[in-house]
Order: sequence, then structure tokens, then C-alpha cells
Amino acid sequence: MSAPDQLMVVIDPVARRMDGESVRIAKDVLCAGARTKISLPESAEEFARALARRGRKRLVVIGDDRALLRTVGLLHRERDLAEGDPLGLVPVGERVVLARSLGVPSGTVAAARAVLEGASRRLDLLVDDSDGVVLGVLRVPALSPAGPGAASGGPPSVWTACRSLVRTLVRPTPPERLLTHRLRVEADGVLLSDLDEAVEGVSVRSRGGGTVEVEVAGTSGASASARTVTVSGPDFRYRADGAVGGPVRTRTWTVREGAWGLVVPGGG
Repeated sequence: MSAPDQLMVVIDPVARRMDGESVRIAKDVLCAGARTKISLPESAEEFARALARRGRKRLVVIGDDRALLRTVGLLHRERDLAEGDPLGLVPVGERVVLARSLGVPSGTVAAARAVLEGASRRLDLLVDDSDGVVLGVLRVPALSPAGPGAASGGPPSVWTACRSLVRTLVRPTPPERLLTHRLRVEADGVLLSDLDEAVEGVSVRSRGGGTVEVEVAGTSGASASARTVTVSGPDFRYRADGAVGGPVRTRTWTVREGAWGLVVPGGG
């Protein structure tokens, strides 16, 4: 990809606070390779306005996985994701696992150079029926019983801690028991698990090519490739790229093939 006429570089405020030196390096590399306009939003609202005002400039975000997710979510809701230029990303911050899994270099200089010299990689997007997006992994995790004192909401006393220590010394601690869900899981309309079956968890991962791999842990142990996944049942929470969603009683996720572009080295 040749260097664009102009970049709109939006720097996430968390990245500026956590690693100002890496932000400075990224800016220097980008400004040396292209005409740039720098935006320094201080809030989620200012971040959204910066994206909306980018015009025909190619968008580059300096930030962590949360900044990436926020950007893709906003562009999706603007209906400006599939038709727009590929997104450039320079990962800065503690949480950059998702960015690396998508092919973005973890080093600041390498990522900034990839923005200038790399190629667009088209990626699938998992979209739910409330317009939320998933870039990586979706999970309905297993439930765990609340620990001692959780019901009261108060801090454990010294006496409680001592009693717990004594019990541990007297007898082995049994393994934590997982509390199962009662969920109905469908993949492209095919039933993988019903409400009368115990479900320890559900995971959904992109396979590329417009499909995801759905795996149900529990009684059924079923798996399938699908374009649409529906989970329903009693109130449940889910984790989309690590962020907790819900509780909901039903949610459907649909794959949109090649829905967005990301700049990666060499054409990824």
C-alpha cells in the first residue's frame, strides 16, 4: 500500500497516559512518512466525534485492544466500515493481544511502518442483534459458585480467614464445582444443545471465509461451523473479546464476511 495523501491519527487517551514515549515514537514515524492530522480526544464522546470528522483521510488509531474495539464498533454503527479505507493501528498499552492475533506488529516502529507501507487485510466481523461487534473470540463462560462471604458483600474478617486456613490444613480443599447453564444453542438453525442439557460454556471463534467454529462444553459436547449462532435460555452473560455483555435471555450473532479492512505488513 503506497503512503496515503493524509492520515487522521486518533490517539487514545489511555495510551497517552500509560506510555507517552511509545505514542511519541509512533507519531514521529507516521509524520515522517505522510501528511498527518493529529486528534487527542479526552473522552469517548470526543473519540467518536474525531472519527466522524475524519472526512476522506485514512484513519489510524494509536491505542490498545479497547481502542480498536471502540473504533470498529463506531464505524460499524455509522455503516462506514465495509466501504471505507482499511484501518491503521499502532498498538500501545497493556492489552494488545487481540491486535497481535489480527496480524498487527507489537513493536511501535514496526506497526507504524506497517500503517505506511503495508497492505489491507479483509477480516470477518461477528455482529449481534443489538449491533455489538466481536473481532476475536466470543464465550459464554462457565458459572462458578460465589466464594465465602460473597452473599453478605462485606470484607472477610480475620476470624473467617483463620477458620478457612484451619480447614485447609485439616482436610484437602475439593476442586471448585462448576455451575452449569441451561441454554439452547443453535448454529445455522441446527440445534447443538437444548434447555434440558447441562452447558458448562460456549465458545465461538472465527474460521475465516464467513464462518465461525461453535463449540459447546457440557452434556452435548457438540461443535459445528456456522454463519449464525443463537444462544437463548435463562439470563446469561457472555464475553466478547474479553468485555462482559448481558445479562440477556437470547442473543444472535451473524458473521459478515470481509466486513472490514486492517492494514498489516506485506498483505497478511
